[in-house]
This record gives sequence, structure tokens and C-alpha cells, in this order.
Amino acid sequence: MDDPTPTPAAIELIALTKRYAQGSVAVDSVNLRIASGSYCCLLGPSGCGKSTTLRMIAGHESTTSGDILLENRNITALPAADRGTAMMFQSFALFPHLTALDNVAFSLKMKGVDKATRHRQAQDLLERVAMGHLAQRKPGELSGGQQQRVALARALITQPRVLLLDEPLSALDPFLRIQMRAELRHWQRELGLTFIHVTHSQEEAMALADTMVVMNHGRIEQVGAPREVYNRPASEFVARFMGGHNVLATTQGKVAVRNDHIQLAPAHTGASGWPATVSDVEYQGTYVLLGLKLSAGDGTDDNSVSVMLPEATFVQQPYSPGDAVSLSWAPWQAHTFPPVLDVPAAA
Repeated sequence: MDDPTPTPAAIELIALTKRYAQGSVAVDSVNLRIASGSYCCLLGPSGCGKSTTLRMIAGHESTTSGDILLENRNITALPAADRGTAMMFQSFALFPHLTALDNVAFSLKMKGVDKATRHRQAQDLLERVAMGHLAQRKPGELSGGQQQRVALARALITQPRVLLLDEPLSALDPFLRIQMRAELRHWQRELGLTFIHVTHSQEEAMALADTMVVMNHGRIEQVGAPREVYNRPASEFVARFMGGHNVLATTQGKVAVRNDHIQLAPAHTGASGWPATVSDVEYQGTYVLLGLKLSAGDGTDDNSVSVMLPEATFVQQPYSPGDAVSLSWAPWQAHTFPPVLDVPAAA
């Protein structure tokens, strides 16, 4: 039996909607519960409504209708400074003329806190994010990763209950991005705060999130843990957006099959399966990605299928463009989409 009194969510969105004057709908009656102390990623293509949703939670964007609750307190109409949230921006938005210490202390200065007190609190936070020794440096003297830590400390000095992150890793190079997402996850666990992180990167969301929220055209397509969303996409859109899946039309309807679950065999072996021709071969280090064209003609919209083979498997049985093959998969590896999308709220 379900618990009739669930733990209050850190953030709850109730029929949250944003319409613009010209009639376009950015966010369309979104309902979502984000558990306290969790790491939630809002994920989707450009224009799906994820950043608008984050800005409405932050108070930087007005709502058309609906409600935003923080720990059962309605904050929909409150100014940003009174909500109990803090925002980390994509560009970090540090003041270039101020030291790291003064950047972190700035909001306390605006509140009239005396210099000694605000500097002591700012220094403590810089120490906590391993930046205390660089407190007197200006942003231009810091690396991208160091600037991000300063931005994190600046957000934390307001003692928020929820930290909002608007694509905070997109400005970093790929190597640093991987390093910094590990640091973000570490700080979220260390601080015990609720993080709500907007990203367009599926890899980033899967690495960070306890809960993924996949959005499309202003609506939520699926909510769930990364493994659930990846292995059991609720719609064809989710399967295609998450990547790594082939959406195939079978006699039972459309199914999603992961590209690493497909087995290949040369056509001359007589193995049963779907006939196809290798169209492309890409070496990716630990695996080889093969592009195939189905011979049957109606398996996918464009007859294209991708297959990921471990490097060792490919070495034992290499393939080249033009090779005739057959492809197959175990029945349990084909995920059938539910006929009606019924997305549960995040616990």
C-alpha cells in the first residue's frame, strides 16, 4: 500500500505553465515533485522548456499559471531573494574586478552585513570548496574549474535550500567537464542540498542525476532514475533523444533496442535475422560503431540501424562497408513502448 503521507518534496510544481504574449507555450501544465536532498536533471533539446522551468523556480521568470512549492510553502509570487533558492549560471557571472573573496561575499554586502563578518563567511566557504588559498585572485586569474568553485561558494553563502544550475558545465572543455561534474556530485552529497540542474547532455544527466526529467515541447515525457529512463524509455522521442537505441517497426509495433544489444553475423553463415548491409564503420577505442541499412525496407523511418560492438568482438569478426549481414536480438532486449504515456511523479 502506498504511503498516504509522502515525504514533502523539496520542490513541487503544480500545473506550472508559461505562455508568452504572442501565444507560444514554453511550459505546458507541468507537474513534478523533486525529492529533498536529491540531484535532479532537467533534460531535453533546445526549446523544450527546461531553462524556462528553472527560471520560474528561481523567480527570474514570471508564471502564467500554476504553483511552485518549496517544502510545502508556496513561493510562486515571491521575489527571487526570498525564495530559499540560489542560481549558478552557465557563464558563472563573476564580477571581473572583484577578488574571489569579494565575489562570494557580494550578496552579504548588499544586505548590509559588515565587512569582517561577510569576509569571514566567504573565506569559510572558499575553504570548503578548496579555494581558500586563491581568495585574493580575480576571475581572470583563475581556471574555468576554479571559477566554477567560486560561483558555487557564492551561491551557497545565501544558505539556499535548493541550488539551481543552468547548464553550468557547457562552457568548459570536455576533459574539465568530466572532472567538474564529479565535483558537483560530490558537493551535492556533502552539502545535502537539493540540486536542480538543466542540461542538454544525456551523458551529463546520467552521470549526475538521481532523477532525470526528460522534456519535449514544454511537457514532461518521462521522469525516473537514469537507468530506468535509458533502459525503459516511455516514448519513441525519449528513446531517440537518449541515444544508443534503434527504434524498429516489428509485427507487434515499434520497439526500442539498444545498439549494444544487437548481434551481428555475416550473411553467408546463414544465421537467421534481419538482413542488412554495413554502410559505415567507426572505431571508437573500446568499441566499434557500425551503421547499417536494412534490406527489408520498413524497419525504421530511414532503414538505418546502429550497432555497437566491443573492440575485441570486432577484431575477431571484422566488417567493412558493403558487407551483407544479419542482425538479431533476444526478445527480452526489445522494449515495447507503453500505448498510453502515464508518467509517475518523482518520489
